[in-house]
Amino acid sequence: MKLSRQKLLKSCIYPIEVDQILGQVEKVLKTWEPCWTKFLSAPVREEIIAILEGVAEINYSSNGGYKNAERQRIFIERTKQQEISSQNIIPINVIEIEGNFLFDRTEPKDFLKALIQAGLNENLIGDIWVTGDKGAHVICTPEASKAINNQKGFIRDVKITFKSIELSDLKLPHQREPRRLHTVEASRRLDAISSAGFGLSRAKIIKQLKQSRLRLNWQPTNNASRALSKGDRLQLEGKGSIEVLNIEITKKGRWRVELLRK
Repeated sequence: MKLSRQKLLKSCIYPIEVDQILGQVEKVLKTWEPCWTKFLSAPVREEIIAILEGVAEINYSSNGGYKNAERQRIFIERTKQQEISSQNIIPINVIEIEGNFLFDRTEPKDFLKALIQAGLNENLIGDIWVTGDKGAHVICTPEASKAINNQKGFIRDVKITFKSIELSDLKLPHQREPRRLHTVEASRRLDAISSAGFGLSRAKIIKQLKQSRLRLNWQPTNNASRALSKGDRLQLEGKGSIEVLNIEITKKGRWRVELLRK
């Protein structure tokens, strides 16, 4: 079975990334051999999954190593597999990046830059989170872990060491249970709804926007006055995400908003 790639790619936002995955899908259809993709960003993954849902002979699952991981790999196999594949156990490893950051605040992007400078391609890297002032933990492919284990590097003036560790030693980021929130706002502005959803002042939300830590539907934004609509999702680094489940105007001209915070 050969996919109609040109038709599928026509309306894609990420045609290059999607085209690469469609090549893997065609190989699975032809050889019956299941496979894992590399790590994908959330918007790319969502676009690919929307396509895979329309391919009748394909099963898929998505996993990033822990619940609600942002960057994930997709497992692809034929629907008519005679046996359940043992290969659907996600092939991941963990890298611990050690350094003394007591006087030098870091963010995940600092560690990502260091990993790339050490020779890793971004598609080999999953989620990254800071572990206090001692460094960070990184989910990655087994190949990446093997390639970088025991290497040295720097983040600014801080000397760092890359060390492969067991999954059992992984320090997962805080997992927030999803909950529904209701608020009434004077407008549909992004800063107003973000403030209510994340429980931060509007001044702090503006600061997060300026630092490119707040995204709308996975895309960076600095437009605080952007009017939100039902289905919009906001992601704030280190604070999870909120989705606009419903938004409607009241008799008094205000906006009643229902949110899902994750």
